[in-house]
Amino acid sequence: MPTESLPAPVNPPARRPRIAGVGRVLVVIYAILALGAFGRSLVQIIQQFDQAPLAYTLSAVSAFVYIVATVALVARGAVWYRVAWITISFEMVGVLVVGTLSVVAPELFAHASVWSYYGVGYLFIPLVLPVLGMIWLSRKRPTTNPESAQ
Repeated sequence: MPTESLPAPVNPPARRPRIAGVGRVLVVIYAILALGAFGRSLVQIIQQFDQAPLAYTLSAVSAFVYIVATVALVARGAVWYRVAWITISFEMVGVLVVGTLSVVAPELFAHASVWSYYGVGYLFIPLVLPVLGMIWLSRKRPTTNPESAQ
């Protein structure tokens, strides 16, 4: 009895996760910072906004930046890659400007914000994280291959 050869099963190409390894750790840290900054700013704004509006507004801005950066790092595509660069660059500038102002003009910050004193209240993670994010983004440019962009 002749045996018909069956066609070999076609396996779809393996999908690489958008983030893995160090990228996954980076996203987790951004997510934790987003939650922490959001919670802190919410409580500060609700309870004490009149005492330090600049500091508490900056905490809310930093929370927004961390949330957008987290989403942008996870999402696929060239647009999200650009959004990640923009938010992380903004974060870096924010940490440097607010950190420097809090050192040279501490009267502006009667109460601390997330970025005050370069993120000392968050173990300087706000100062180091955008540098690591920029390094990771520079190594993980989106591909132009339509199959891998899915």
